Amino acid sequence: MEQSFHVPGICRSCNLLIPGRGNRTILIWCISDIYKLGRRIQQQNLFVGLKNYAAVVADSSFWQSLGLTLLYVVVSVILVNVIGFLLALLVTGKIKGKNFFRAGFFTPNLIGGIILGYIWQFVFNKVIVYFGDALNVTVLQKSMLSGSASAFAALVLVTIWQFSGYMMLIYIAGLTGVSEDLKEAAKIDGCNESQTTRYIVLPLMRASFTICMFLTITRCFMIYDVNLSLTEGGPYGSTVMAAMYVFQKAFSAKQYGVGQTEAIILFIFTAVIAVSQTIINKRKEVEA
Repeated sequence: MEQSFHVPGICRSCNLLIPGRGNRTILIWCISDIYKLGRRIQQQNLFVGLKNYAAVVADSSFWQSLGLTLLYVVVSVILVNVIGFLLALLVTGKIKGKNFFRAGFFTPNLIGGIILGYIWQFVFNKVIVYFGDALNVTVLQKSMLSGSASAFAALVLVTIWQFSGYMMLIYIAGLTGVSEDLKEAAKIDGCNESQTTRYIVLPLMRASFTICMFLTITRCFMIYDVNLSLTEGGPYGSTVMAAMYVFQKAFSAKQYGVGQTEAIILFIFTAVIAVSQTIINKRKEVEA
């Protein structure tokens, strides 16, 4: 015999049947009560106009975290792309074990940000300090995560380690896409290796630079997982990036409206910078 279970407080005006195990069926009345719930929420939450934006403008901690994030983005984007390009030059050169090095450099990008942060937290707090004590090196005896500047440097270092391998693959595609005929012609004209790279290879790789810049800018602006697991915003809130601050404002402080407004501002800020550099670099692209 079919059994039905009534959920107290739910309207009987319409129903939804959800099969259960065996001959049991859970009978749930839902639609009109969802409508009533929505009306109740609407009545309790009045339109606040621009009050949330005014609160964000007055929130100095948010702008401080956004400024720190901007500094982090500038440093990380430059170093990630420079190192990624140098790695691409290395693994496309005349060395043995190219595939091994490519896989090795790319592997950190496959590790999740949370796990990656905890791994490096262990390295900074335990491994490096242990070797510092064993070798009696004063600089290494103190964890990098214990100071504001050193914790910021540690965050940048982990970001470079994570993203450089991925950018390397994009640069490898750009390097291999440059015609060998153009390189040979440059050498015939008297260009050495560095001149060929500067005047022939780099201009033809503008598309690769555009893609890598866009990816690194957006990823660095939205960093949260590594920030959470590596430093947790410490010490004393000195490494709280904008994404972490927005999360804390909305879900820890329960200021959902202000947190959502800050998230919108962060998105606009990121989109303007990322799209602007894309448009500028697209105009400078050179076709072979």
